[in-house]
Amino acid sequence: MSWEAKNYSILLVEDNKLNQTVVKFTLKRYGYLIDVANNGLEAVDMYKEGNYDFILMDVMMPEMDGLEATKIIREIENGQEHIPIIALTADIMVANEEKCIENGMDAHLSKPFDVDHLFKVLTNLGL
Repeated sequence: MSWEAKNYSILLVEDNKLNQTVVKFTLKRYGYLIDVANNGLEAVDMYKEGNYDFILMDVMMPEMDGLEATKIIREIENGQEHIPIIALTADIMVANEEKCIENGMDAHLSKPFDVDHLFKVLTNLGL
């Protein structure tokens, strides 16, 4: 699969500026368009206004965490087109991954993530 040809539009939700920079640098090499939200509140607003292929959502953030933001996005969808939300977290415990899935996220990546692992997750999600 040629990931360069996908032209994904991604909403990155991450409060850490260094992590934002690393993810943007890594994914922009593939030609992806990336918007950044600094917390869950911004993510919900940007989701309402944007047209994204998927969301990379940090779990632990100030203002509103990723779990709460995901719940709100799922309520807004209300049976409409489902946007894949991939959790990003430094916590690698299986219990945390299960909590993310239970709260409406579609997949889970540990930070820092390997781009090949992201591509595998995207394939599993049918993207």
